[in-house]
Amino acid sequence: MKNIAGIPENGKKRVVIIGGGFAGLKLAKSLKKSDFQIVLIDKNNYHQFQPLFYQVATAGLEPSAISFPLRKAFQNQKDIHFRIASLEKVDVAKQVIHTDIGQLNYDYLALAVGADTNYFGNKNIQRHAIPMKSLGEAINLRNTILTNFENALNETDEEAIDRLLNVVIVGGGPTGTELAGALAEMKKYILPKDYPELDFSRMKIYLLEAASKVLNGYSDASSVKGKEYLERLGVEVMTDTFVKDYDGQSVVLADGKTIATDTLIWAAGIKGNPVNGLGTEVVSRGGRLKVNAYNLVDNHSNIYAIGDIALMSTEKYKNGHPQVAQVAIQQADLLAKNLKRKERGAPLTAFKYWDKGSLATVGRNLAVADLPFVSFQGFFAWVLWLFVHLMAILGVKNRLFVFINWAWSYLTYDQSLRLLIKPKKDKEERNTYEDLAPH
Repeated sequence: MKNIAGIPENGKKRVVIIGGGFAGLKLAKSLKKSDFQIVLIDKNNYHQFQPLFYQVATAGLEPSAISFPLRKAFQNQKDIHFRIASLEKVDVAKQVIHTDIGQLNYDYLALAVGADTNYFGNKNIQRHAIPMKSLGEAINLRNTILTNFENALNETDEEAIDRLLNVVIVGGGPTGTELAGALAEMKKYILPKDYPELDFSRMKIYLLEAASKVLNGYSDASSVKGKEYLERLGVEVMTDTFVKDYDGQSVVLADGKTIATDTLIWAAGIKGNPVNGLGTEVVSRGGRLKVNAYNLVDNHSNIYAIGDIALMSTEKYKNGHPQVAQVAIQQADLLAKNLKRKERGAPLTAFKYWDKGSLATVGRNLAVADLPFVSFQGFFAWVLWLFVHLMAILGVKNRLFVFINWAWSYLTYDQSLRLLIKPKKDKEERNTYEDLAPH
């Protein structure tokens, strides 16, 4: 296999980072003024702000507003190189990675490959359900929902109409809760204006959660209030509910009951993206890689894992830290400092997670906030959620666009992004787009 072209051997030690998410991007940015050569590899040429995928899926934001070009983040940085590629294998003995565009040697390898949807081995659910772990999947969900409404207009069979209108969301964590709330607000404020011929009193939005409460992991007060907010918006919340099967038209629950729907959204779990070549002994529950207190992968001397893919067992987090952005960012920041310390021969610092709190929004003026010393719900929690997420988005222009969209939606009870942008097949069976898409 040929070497990846255009990356020089300049005498500096090379840090190869796989993944441009929160962890990978933060690590690359933290190392940009170091004495390392940095190579960042990702399947896309942009960073995705995952916490707002659900707003793309519900036509609240355009995809480009929560995306940021990775190359733009490193303009004029001569020792940082970016390539679009997929990791195929790590050759530990030779310290080489193999990708679909070539191979590359490394001195340090940082795996920030993130996680994907976990269907827990259920092939039918994997085949028919809709995930939401990427921008492409969020756009697909938006297309599916809007197409269902269009199809319902032309349908005469009453049972088919109900299936097209009903939406079932599996997973009562922040993603499922926020998505359910956004869909409920669409049903209340927007869809009756777009589709006056449809009776939206027939549309049911179900949120199914296997645990005894939604927002499991939040404070009891926030969980109770989150459920109350959802029910106030008309969402049918079902806790202690396990999904057994789904055939594309009917959700089968563990107790034998069924729910008719053409739209099952799966937000019930994630698993680490696999990395070939490291050995099965370093892979733990959920596909995560076992690491020590310095994010060094077990049984390896120069391979690190950070973010969602890393499982660091501590006294407080015996099953690993939460798979959230703040953990990824803090691990990446510390790893950058430790790599610099290692080169100087200085002592390394063990990772200790600083939990800044958890936020979740359910709808307009409805949110919950669990901060280190206080929990509160309602309007002020919603304002805090808006501010924190707005400031976390990369790019001043993106923040401005998001703010304008949010302000417009708040003032008008409307959105203007309900576009069906679908791929089509050309004569050579390649995917092209009928209209200009954001990506």
